[in-house]
Amino acid sequence: MIDYLTLKHFHMSCAAASGSLFLVRGAWMLRESPRLHARWVRVAPHIIDTLLLASAITLAVWSGQYPGAQGWLTAKVAALIAYIVLGTIALKRGRTKMVRFSAFLAALAVFGYIVAVAVTKQPNPFG
Repeated sequence: MIDYLTLKHFHMSCAAASGSLFLVRGAWMLRESPRLHARWVRVAPHIIDTLLLASAITLAVWSGQYPGAQGWLTAKVAALIAYIVLGTIALKRGRTKMVRFSAFLAALAVFGYIVAVAVTKQPNPFG
């Protein structure tokens, strides 16, 4: 059986992998690289993000901390939704390169916010 600390480290590793892959995919998008269309590049984020979400839900259940009851978790979930929307605009739905670039930068900022909230366990980690 996996313990809480191991699962927490797995979750953090998935978050790092997800963010790193998003950064690479964004760079490829900006350079219009054909690598962005490789099968593994389209599949890997879904696998990583599914594992990330599953570990997050398991950690919440095990710790008894839930969005709505914990302000910092509520902030993380709201920011996650913003990150997903911005990431989709950046990598797929943005009509112009400037729109995609702006969404990419915004998504990276939101990702940084999510990490800061996770580390500080405060909905306003910067002040």
